[in-house]
Amino acid sequence: MAPPAADAPVLLRLDGITKRFGALTANGDVSLDLRQGEILALLGENGAGKTTLMNILFGHYVADEGGVLVKSEDADLVELEPGSPHAALEAGIGMVHQHFTLAENLSAFDNILLGTEPLAAIKSARAPARKKLEDLMQRSGLTVNLDTRISQLSVGEKQRVEILKALYRDARVLVLDEPTAVLTPQESDTLFATLTKLAKDGLGIIFISHKLAEVMASSHRIAVLRGGRKVADLPTSECSQRQLAELMVGHEITETVREPGTPGAPLFALKEVSAGHGRDVISNVSLELLSGEILGIAGVSGNGQTTLARVISGLETVEMGTVVLDGEDLAQASPRTVIDTGLARIPEDRHHDGIVGAMTVSENLAIEAIRKPENQRFGMLRFAAMRERAKDLIKAYDIRCQSEASPARLLSGGNIQKIVLARTLETQPKVVLAAQPSRGLDVGATSDVHKRLLAARARGAGVILISEDLDELMRLSDRIAVIHRGHLSEAEPTETLDRGKLGLRMAGHDGEEAA
Repeated sequence: MAPPAADAPVLLRLDGITKRFGALTANGDVSLDLRQGEILALLGENGAGKTTLMNILFGHYVADEGGVLVKSEDADLVELEPGSPHAALEAGIGMVHQHFTLAENLSAFDNILLGTEPLAAIKSARAPARKKLEDLMQRSGLTVNLDTRISQLSVGEKQRVEILKALYRDARVLVLDEPTAVLTPQESDTLFATLTKLAKDGLGIIFISHKLAEVMASSHRIAVLRGGRKVADLPTSECSQRQLAELMVGHEITETVREPGTPGAPLFALKEVSAGHGRDVISNVSLELLSGEILGIAGVSGNGQTTLARVISGLETVEMGTVVLDGEDLAQASPRTVIDTGLARIPEDRHHDGIVGAMTVSENLAIEAIRKPENQRFGMLRFAAMRERAKDLIKAYDIRCQSEASPARLLSGGNIQKIVLARTLETQPKVVLAAQPSRGLDVGATSDVHKRLLAARARGAGVILISEDLDELMRLSDRIAVIHRGHLSEAEPTETLDRGKLGLRMAGHDGEEAA
């Protein structure tokens, strides 16, 4: 990508930002400039300080040292009022969060207008607002039906509404957090084409991502944070993916490679299963998992993956069909029975379903095996034994925490995922259900997750990998099926598929159209 002109004015400056939480320094003397027409990618491993830095920029946090400067109307840089999201919005800073902040029961038009008019206004100026939005959509290419309820829009359309919300407020700086996390490859390509067009029109853009390929393809400059400090600030043309990965984690990362294998006998099967309700229903779903294989399930968020995962792990009642694990019918079994039969899960939402935040690391590591003799005797918990076992798992899985007695809620997302992995895989399960196992993880944590799943495959376990990341699915899976609107396609060998074909199927089109 051609960079902006060297004399392009600076729109935004983060000047010596330092933020501490007790003894932890989340940001240490971080400085960044963003020029008009520039796309800046912000990289860093989990816990590197990216989100803290953006929260300071948007006024959610106040820096202990340093400040945020923005370009004023007379082209001078003036200090932004700290701790004020209103001041950030007034200064032309817009933010699109990874998890959209939209009212599902309102139209796209009403969502965009929400909060832009004074409460004392006698009448809403809807006609001028609609005209402004239509002009914005025409200039930017961000087309959406303004009168459609948010609940009826696709994920890609919802993201367009979020960006239009920022542009409608005359944003000059746009910050996007993991913007492609829930998009198909085609939607991702469309998004970055739009961002490039907006940058050419003078918008300054910062996007946070863990996907190195899209960072390399869609940015002018890359800044890397590690341990709360900026360790690199380079033109994209001077970077490589391997170099960026090493800068993020501080050491070389070996690439995860799936070796060819010979799957064994059937381990787990769903036959004509229907379950769930509303938008997350699954209908007449069948699949078969063999020992020693990874079965990938691709799909855009909200197409039935959550219900499918709940059915497999015994958390959702099956309305019709059969669920069989190693010859045993589990269609009406309890989650405890499912675990005891040999299935372990890595849940989609690790914070909500993977840990109890108020409990310690050692307690979370033992929680699914709390009735086993190594953790209790005569109904009394063996806390000392749990702590000793936790110390071994902390070392084996590189869980970075102060001690096994630390509350789990204090850990970063990557380390919480390591707790879940340790608890799941150390039981040597027959079947592993891994739902979005690397979502939001940095390249180092992702590599560790992938190695653990491949190791489970190598010892003969069957792995069901539900993911929205096509790179992850193509790298790890022996076969891949696609789920769309609650229906699951027949699984095909990974070698016969490509990203384009899978992306079209995820969007509800016949994969042959990609040919």
